[in-house]
Amino acid sequence: MALEEYKRKRKFEQTPEPPPKVEAKAGHRFVVQKHDATRLHYDFRLEMEGVLKSWAVPKGPSLDPADKRLAMQVEDHPVSYFDFEGTIPEGNYGAGTVMVWDVGTWQPLSPVPVQGKYVPGTDAEAVAMLAKGDLKFRLKGKKLNGDFALIKMKGRRPGSKGTEWLLIKKHDDYAVEGYDIEAYDESVLSKRSLAEIAGDSGSKEWKSRPAGGGKLKAAWLADAVAKLDKKKAAESGQKKKIKSK
Repeated sequence: MALEEYKRKRKFEQTPEPPPKVEAKAGHRFVVQKHDATRLHYDFRLEMEGVLKSWAVPKGPSLDPADKRLAMQVEDHPVSYFDFEGTIPEGNYGAGTVMVWDVGTWQPLSPVPVQGKYVPGTDAEAVAMLAKGDLKFRLKGKKLNGDFALIKMKGRRPGSKGTEWLLIKKHDDYAVEGYDIEAYDESVLSKRSLAEIAGDSGSKEWKSRPAGGGKLKAAWLADAVAKLDKKKAAESGQKKKIKSK
């Protein structure tokens, strides 16, 4: 069943991560989260079939077609994980700081090029390409744009579980030779660096807020933020009383 592995690995009474829920409405968002866990890596996620199909990319995505980034496919995540930013407490799976490094939309590309160029495809083609191990798609994000491919590696290394893919940028107008991902250490939601997010004590209980301070999409997120805001307001009021004495 979808998200069973996600659910099995987490203790939701201890982690601020969203609960497992498969969305009925189809969407085409993508997110890249910079994750300082046991090892620093980037989580690349595509919204598909009501969940976020996910890959851990050790060196992060690149806009240089010469870079073939190893991408380890991991368990599906709920769509509500899309804007999760904060700290997963010690003792929990994936403990560490999470930054929303990039967000945007993605579009499947037809597996058969037309006159040498890839054209928009369908969701059914995307599902088939994923199952085949050769998914072509176009990103429209704040940092990543253009055509990409996720290709499953056929040769399995000793100890491999068959989850190894390559994330590759296609040659197009968005390609950048010698792309340096380390030059972009800022959240697209909060404009904070990974270190600033890690140093925020509130991140341990703070769930993410959408960009621009808009309406929170998930009920669990709205409740959590409301409780935190109420707590901060109470603490602020207490400090004012002490100063006035």
